[in-house]
Amino acid sequence: MSKLSEKLLKLGNRAIKKAQENNRQKGLPNVYCINGKIIFELPNGEITMQYNFL
Repeated sequence: MSKLSEKLLKLGNRAIKKAQENNRQKGLPNVYCINGKIIFELPNGEITMQYNFL
C-alpha cells in the first residue's frame, strides 16, 4: 500500500471513530450494514436489528 493510501486510511478511520463517539454522546445509535443487514449499535453498547425512531 502506498504511503498516501496509508495516510488516507488512517485519516478516515480517525474521522469515523470521532463521529461514532459524537453519536454516543448525543444519544444516537451508530448504524452499520453487515452482510446486507442493518445493525444498530445503541449508545449503551447494545446491538440490535430493530430501532424505534420515535
